[in-house]
Amino acid sequence: MSDTAIALRSAVSPVTETRAVRTTLIALSVVVMVLFLIAPLIAVFAQALNLGLKPVLATFDDPDSVAAIKLTLLVAAIAVPCNLVFGIAAAWCIAKYRFRGRALLVSLIDLPFSVSPVVAGLVYVLLLGPFTPIGAWFLEDFGVRIIFAVPGVILATIFVTFPFIARELIPLMQDQGTGDEEAALSLGASGWQTFFYVTLPNVKWALLYGVLLCNARAMGEFGAVAVISGKLRGETVTMPLQIEIYYQEFRALAQVSAFTLAAVLACLALVTLMIKTWLEWRYADQLAATRSGH
Repeated sequence: MSDTAIALRSAVSPVTETRAVRTTLIALSVVVMVLFLIAPLIAVFAQALNLGLKPVLATFDDPDSVAAIKLTLLVAAIAVPCNLVFGIAAAWCIAKYRFRGRALLVSLIDLPFSVSPVVAGLVYVLLLGPFTPIGAWFLEDFGVRIIFAVPGVILATIFVTFPFIARELIPLMQDQGTGDEEAALSLGASGWQTFFYVTLPNVKWALLYGVLLCNARAMGEFGAVAVISGKLRGETVTMPLQIEIYYQEFRALAQVSAFTLAAVLACLALVTLMIKTWLEWRYADQLAATRSGH
């Protein structure tokens, strides 16, 4: 094929829609984004500042709000590292080895995506409640209450968030194969050295992306936590639950407090979105380099 033909072929646009159709689709997308994403976000901040700045600041003096914020951060600080360890281990096993039950393990990792969080919370109540054999054993022998206590909130959060990190790592590790690890081992590196100096650097951006998504879901989880926590104010109530409690009081100041905490979660979501966008850019570069190298 001549250079002229190649140039003409590359100059042909793959888009066959007319300008009017493209303009209509773009306008429709913008309208949907404004109506369902931007407008509600603006409404949250507007309602939070409806009575001025003083009630907003008073929200952070309320012991219930402070306890909800602390519990949310505590749960995320425990659930994310747990899922980090599990996600790396699961992705390593699935991507680097072939074993019996591998397909079942992949299916189990996706289970929280297909099970309602409310159902997951109810299952934990039925298994670990104070009147069940396991729950009574923990309570009588160790003095630890799982359901309607902080441990139950942590367990429910871990359950609904554990696929995120594993699901980010598995495709990338499968695409990379085992060539780098085999080369490191052949040069005398130990298993841990290979893991820390070869495997982790190859997946660092995907790992950070998964941690980011996991943390965002952990802080915003409502359904499973609502069932398993008992909504004990100041003890087992996270920020999403505290927002619901404030909103149902139908008092002006309580409404402001509800929207204030919602604005805090919205700000965390915006920060997460910005970091996510940057990581997607870095993640895409790494995937392209990995595929070209293998």
